[in-house]
Amino acid sequence: MFMRAVIATGGKQYLVQTGAKLKVEKLPGEVGETAIFDKVLLTASDDGKKIDFGTPYLEGIIVKGKIIKQGKGRTIRVEKFKRKIRYHKVHGQRQRYTEVEIM
Repeated sequence: MFMRAVIATGGKQYLVQTGAKLKVEKLPGEVGETAIFDKVLLTASDDGKKIDFGTPYLEGIIVKGKIIKQGKGRTIRVEKFKRKIRYHKVHGQRQRYTEVEIM
């Protein structure tokens, strides 16, 4: 059993450890289900003496997490503006996310 790992999901990399809560890009699944992260780049023991690196991923290693919440983030405003031609456009977006607790 590892204590720390680096996983890749949603085009980003996260340093996780047992019991950590993190927000990742939206994953399929309902609240209470298990999310499986199979793209593990690195694992390390708690004291740091045993470290395994993947090329690019470690085979046979998975990290499990419990889905705590499916939600939307803050509104992000995207504004387009061109001077002198009366062009002004505002668009808003709320990015969906999944909050996961690492088991």
